[in-house]
Amino acid sequence: MENVHKGHRQRAKRRFLEQGLEDLPVHNVLELLLYYGLPRQDTNEIAHALEERFGSLSGVLDAPVEELVRVPGISEHTAVLFKLIPAICSRYLEEKNDLSGTGNVMDAIAQKLVARYVGKTTEVVYLVCVDNKLRVLFLGPVSEGSTDAVNILTRKIVEIALRHNASGVILAHNHPNGLAIASRQDILTTIRLSDALRPISLRLLDHIVVSGDDYTSMRESGMLTEEFMSSLRSGGAGGEEESP
Repeated sequence: MENVHKGHRQRAKRRFLEQGLEDLPVHNVLELLLYYGLPRQDTNEIAHALEERFGSLSGVLDAPVEELVRVPGISEHTAVLFKLIPAICSRYLEEKNDLSGTGNVMDAIAQKLVARYVGKTTEVVYLVCVDNKLRVLFLGPVSEGSTDAVNILTRKIVEIALRHNASGVILAHNHPNGLAIASRQDILTTIRLSDALRPISLRLLDHIVVSGDDYTSMRESGMLTEEFMSSLRSGGAGGEEESP
């Protein structure tokens, strides 16, 4: 069976090496990827079935393993291959956005955070701890799947920041199915966190809202100025606890 498809596979690989993926239909991209998960069988029908079920390349790569294996011909082994692609892309982008030698550290940190969200289909809150020279001491998730209440989130931030002797923190969260725009709830949450961290001399330097490869910096948007935060405090930032 392998010999029957060898010529086709070699031509497809050569086409990719010479022309890239830009002009390839989705099923051809999936077929090319499936060569490495299914080395001894025809992958054309399976590629079409994947596109029909999930609608797009990103739909396939973002699909849960349990959904992927429901497609005839897709084993757990092949599903893991699909899940590796966004994870590798995230790692690749993060390394490409290395902070060493950069002229704009805050922008570089934001780009690293955007890379962390590649392939994320649920909301995740990330925390970055930095010292007074903006050197990254910690970067990792503090809430996944569902966002914790502000007081719980604050305790996690304080615990991690103190453990790493941080002088400042940067938060990020994503809008998986929305725009990279801070909602009023996001802003009020940020104000509460900033107020909670101030007594222990821990500065909230920024809150990044991510959607796809786009992001909004609350710092750059002027939402972390004392004047802006004071106007919202006096304008009714009380009530029930909000979540990012």
